[in-house]
Amino acid sequence: MQATIKADRGLFSYPKYWPHCLGTAPFLPMSRAEMDELGWDSCDVILVTGDAYVDHPSFGMAVIGRVLEAHGFRVGIIAQPDWTSKDDFMKLGKPNLYFGVTAGNMDSMINRYTADKKLRHDDAYTPGNVGGKRPDRAVTVYSQRCREAFKGVPVIVGGIEASLRRIAHYDYWSEKVRRSVLFDSKADMLFFGNAERPLVEVTHRLAAGENIADLTNIRGTAIIVKQALPEWQGVDSTSLDKPGKIDPISSPYQMEPECDKADNADSVKDASAAQPIVVQPATRRKPWENVYVKLPAFETVRENKVLYAHASRILHQEVNPGCARALMQRHGDRHIWINPPAMPLETDEMDAVFDLPYQRVPHPVYGDAKIPAYDMIRFSINIMRGCYGGCTFCSITEHEGRIIQSRSEDSIIREIETIRDTVPGFTGVISDLGGPTANMYRLRCKSAKAEATCKRPSCVYPSICAHMDTDHTPTINLYKRARELPGIKKVLIASGVRYDLAVEDPRYVKELALHHTGGYLKIAPEHTEDGPLDKMMKPGMGSYYRFKELFDKYSEEAGKKQYLIPYFIASHPGTTDDDMLALAIWLKENKFKLDQVQNFYPSPMATATTMYHTEVNSLRKVKKDSEHVPSAKGEIHRRLHKAMLRYHDPKNFAQIRAALTKMGREDLIGRGPQHLVPPESRDEKRAKAPKARRGERALSKHTGLPPKGFRDKKRGKPKPAQRQK
Repeated sequence: MQATIKADRGLFSYPKYWPHCLGTAPFLPMSRAEMDELGWDSCDVILVTGDAYVDHPSFGMAVIGRVLEAHGFRVGIIAQPDWTSKDDFMKLGKPNLYFGVTAGNMDSMINRYTADKKLRHDDAYTPGNVGGKRPDRAVTVYSQRCREAFKGVPVIVGGIEASLRRIAHYDYWSEKVRRSVLFDSKADMLFFGNAERPLVEVTHRLAAGENIADLTNIRGTAIIVKQALPEWQGVDSTSLDKPGKIDPISSPYQMEPECDKADNADSVKDASAAQPIVVQPATRRKPWENVYVKLPAFETVRENKVLYAHASRILHQEVNPGCARALMQRHGDRHIWINPPAMPLETDEMDAVFDLPYQRVPHPVYGDAKIPAYDMIRFSINIMRGCYGGCTFCSITEHEGRIIQSRSEDSIIREIETIRDTVPGFTGVISDLGGPTANMYRLRCKSAKAEATCKRPSCVYPSICAHMDTDHTPTINLYKRARELPGIKKVLIASGVRYDLAVEDPRYVKELALHHTGGYLKIAPEHTEDGPLDKMMKPGMGSYYRFKELFDKYSEEAGKKQYLIPYFIASHPGTTDDDMLALAIWLKENKFKLDQVQNFYPSPMATATTMYHTEVNSLRKVKKDSEHVPSAKGEIHRRLHKAMLRYHDPKNFAQIRAALTKMGREDLIGRGPQHLVPPESRDEKRAKAPKARRGERALSKHTGLPPKGFRDKKRGKPKPAQRQK
């Protein structure tokens, strides 16, 4: 959807804070010496991040810092501090308004561990690609150190780690349901999503002297409350999507812990009396305005997987800023209150954010050290935000949302020219012109009413919505204008192409094949079988074949040899061993030998993670007898699914052969073109054969075996038979 939902106030409509007269900083300061050079006696806001500070619009802290600077605030950055003490958190002094805390561009646990929970020893967001420069659960650790450094200073958490943990969530690394990160971090407020709107409003209101405890109804924020906000109507989540009778729990908001049941009953009675859920008679206002949904409590979803799936389903229905309701979930004697999402940015606001004076290079403190994440994006350009694909394994819906927010063509062209003229090492090749999805730029819902009230989790699954515009003309025009700029040799597209949309406009496929592919184009079918594809909310292989047909056709017309490189996920919820085997056979038949493959990674709050944890299909109405979703769990099972994607690797032959035997598919073991893996080799048999004991002759094909029961009198063991003549 293209943003047609309007905010009440423009992002840059606020009067500038008084320090704006000091001008902009070449880099946001990371030391007191830099602050002195700028003439600052203090910082208004100090941002703490788990990434190295790169002053580039692809790095969240740079965007947040520059937006606040544009409003006149003095912003300092503490990047990758030593979290073992409070000292690093004090080096810029006490902030006048608040600490802003983020784990960085990636969730700290995903950054630190592989999908198999193995420790990574590298970190692309750290100088020198060195691992271990940020703590596990960085948002929580950093927030606690900020509290220690300066008591009484507000702490606000944000970024993707906070976004994905704003509610009770399944945590893959500890294999349990954890409470909202607001409780663990003890922060005052949480921003979720791309948070420019709540960021600017909160900062200006704090600067005007308001107390952060009074900032309760700001969109895009979550806070801790003792009871529902006044003048808000409550609705029980089970009345929206009734999960059915679930024994032995009599109410989805009551569980009897192991403590005194009588005391617990009294506390539940008191809590319900203090804040009854009342649905008022219909009024003229829209049915979602000042309405909150009460979700099953943390203590409930922690123990009951059906209700966890139900809560997840409700949360994903309340993501459209045009009609989303607030959410409230009890944690003990308090509640997490999640306001509706912030309104998306208008095109002129997006332009203003990306036109801020970024240096587009790392802070000079890093010297010549390489930062791999920067090297990867320094010649790439973000043209839009959001994705309405709704893939269940992806975190974009939970973080950026489904509304497409696009920059203007002129703003994008200005950034290309800036890269060409100022960024060191530019050779004339733009490495990417995209975003979360390459070809959703300026695609919009053709019905403003439908856009404002839609609760579909995807605009393209199970089929493309009739309201969705699929005209790629704006994207094609942008590509043409970009590649015709003086000094630009090539504009590549590295972001994922949504090929089911692309085939709706073959002109886009032609432009892509003729001018924007460097020999190989990566796309993501993710799987070939309907079972897992249904749980991913991804299109079937028919769209892939249609796209391949068009891509090959236009490549051949241009006299180019170009190839599609498909990307697949192993172990996704809904994937059986038979599904993985079918995918492996497809790869073999199509002569694909994948170098890098990925096991499903259960990121917090994603719908696929809900299915992984609960084995319940939360894409449909959740009931006690809901569809069972098989999930590969445990290292051995997940390793098998991953091995099938690399059927050609000799390291995987033994595991695949064992699985084929168990599945009754020995017909796929052999050396013919119809076989998936070869039979056991002589070397493998020799490696498996028992080794001879000292003083004994090793068995060979020429060595006879002793008769059954024959024992050596001296050694008490079977005597080797004499060599046969």
